Parts: sequence; structure tokens; C-alpha cells
Amino acid sequence: MEDTTAILVDGSFYLKRAQRLFGSKTPEERADELMAYCSLHIKDGTKDRPRSLYRIFYYDCPPSDKFIFHPLKGNVDLKKSHAYKWHNDFFKALLGKRKVAIRLGRLAETGHGYTLKSSAVKKICAKKLSVDELQDSDFSIEMRQKGVDMKIGIDIVHLAYKRLATQIILVSGDSDFVPAAKLARREGIDFILDPMNSHIADDLLTHIDGLYSHWHDKRITSPAGLA
Repeated sequence: MEDTTAILVDGSFYLKRAQRLFGSKTPEERADELMAYCSLHIKDGTKDRPRSLYRIFYYDCPPSDKFIFHPLKGNVDLKKSHAYKWHNDFFKALLGKRKVAIRLGRLAETGHGYTLKSSAVKKICAKKLSVDELQDSDFSIEMRQKGVDMKIGIDIVHLAYKRLATQIILVSGDSDFVPAAKLARREGIDFILDPMNSHIADDLLTHIDGLYSHWHDKRITSPAGLA
């Protein structure tokens, strides 16, 4: 069997880390960046690691089109928001990429809304910011995903049992995948975690075969790196 690598990307995690590490980008630029980032795991593999890409699996949820209450604005129609259009355009850009499969879960019906960022809470508690001085930037929207983690776990098991890949690279920082990672390793799969330079739980670190991140690679932010 040819050595092949399957790359599984926790979309919500990737977008948050990419925003922090690489800055804001258009949907098309972010899609190109994701492909370039994943390709580094193939291009920069050592001699004892597979270099042939089986497929990139991207997991996320469609953007919400609901009305959500905002403490400063009242009810906000998310379908008219910039984030709604950005995410849909991002999915369209990914669909045009070769060897990319998009797995969509769904958003929970309840348990979402705008919340104060921890930085704003700290300022209020320290009496450096009053409630009257709060700005839109002091709030973030929280959405609960359903089915995404399960889809990732099922695909890990499927890839392992069917021997569709000899190596799995998971771009995530979530320890919920420990059982699936343990199973893949028992089946002889080389299981690599890429947390994009974020902290990971000790139990996840125990059940992987390697830890690789390319967050510092200049090819991700340069035009040549996105070719």
C-alpha cells in the first residue's frame, strides 16, 4: 500500500487560530492559506513520513441565519452580517479545491448569543471601564456546534479500519479525540497532531505519535507560499 496522509481540520479551531496567527483575510485568501498550510505537512515530511496526500477533510457548521439579541444593538439579523457572507464564500472557495471534502455539522438551536469578552470583564472589575463605555468590539458571539466532533471521530475510525491512509494529521487542540486517536494508533496509523502552537491537554499529548505545527512558516503569509 502506498503511504498516504489524510489531513483532518477542525474548522472552527483553524479559523480562530489563523485569524490570530496570520491576520484577517478574504474568504478566497483564507482558503488558499489553508491549502498552503496543509501542504506543508506533505512537503516538509521527513523520509520516514508519508508525502502523498489522500484527502483534506474540513469540518465546520454553516453560519447562523437567526436573529440574535445584542446588548448594545438589540436583535441582529445574522443573515445580513459580514460573517454570514464571509463563511459562505469561504465554503465555496474550499469546494473549488482539489482533494478537499467538507463535512458540515449543525448549530444548536439554543445556547448561543453575544457575550462579554474576558478582556472587557477584567477592565470592568478593575474599574477601568464602565458599562456605558462598552463598544461592539467588547462582545463576541458564541455558537454551539453539534455533530462536528462526532464526524471527525467517525472519519478517523473509518480511515484506520479501511486502511485508506497510513498517516492521519489532525489540526485541532481538542482532547475529545483521544479515544479515536488511540484506536487509530492501535491499527498502526501514524497519528500526528497540529495544534497550531496552542496549548494542548496532557492526555492528548500522551496518545499521539508526533506534534507538528507550521504556524511560524513564512510561506503561509507570502504570495509565493500560497501558490
